Amino acid sequence: MAAQKIKAFADGTRYVEAGGWAMFFAWLVDFTVYLVLIGAGMGAVSPLFAMDENLATAVVLTLPVLVPLVYGLFYTNGRAIGALVTGTRLVRLSDGGRIGAKGPWAMLVRTLLLPLLIIGVVAGGGYADGTLKRGSIDVARTRRLYADGHHVGPLPARR
Repeated sequence: MAAQKIKAFADGTRYVEAGGWAMFFAWLVDFTVYLVLIGAGMGAVSPLFAMDENLATAVVLTLPVLVPLVYGLFYTNGRAIGALVTGTRLVRLSDGGRIGAKGPWAMLVRTLLLPLLIIGVVAGGGYADGTLKRGSIDVARTRRLYADGHHVGPLPARR
């Protein structure tokens, strides 16, 4: 296991950080599910346009915010469909715990605000150390790290 991928939570417990491609594909799958759910919602409210155009417009404007919040209810354990497909999990960086009730907020950030965040990070030159509260782990490699007995103690030397 590459030493540079082994990190430590704030409480000292080690984990294996998910790779960039895994995190990208997890986001891509979740964003695709988001778009499919938006499309399904639009199809479901299309009969409203014939009855009440104002109500239909209100529903269409709330769907982009409501859909990730509802989808995020399935994200409280840190494993939405994208994470299941890529073998990753979103966890709290303080102790590796599950994100719990903040799952809907995390999914909203992931689907709507992440593209804006990426633009901001690129334009702003990065983010400040210690500002991230959540991160993705590689579930299988972290389990192997624990099975090998390397989940506590100092981090391995970087190469």
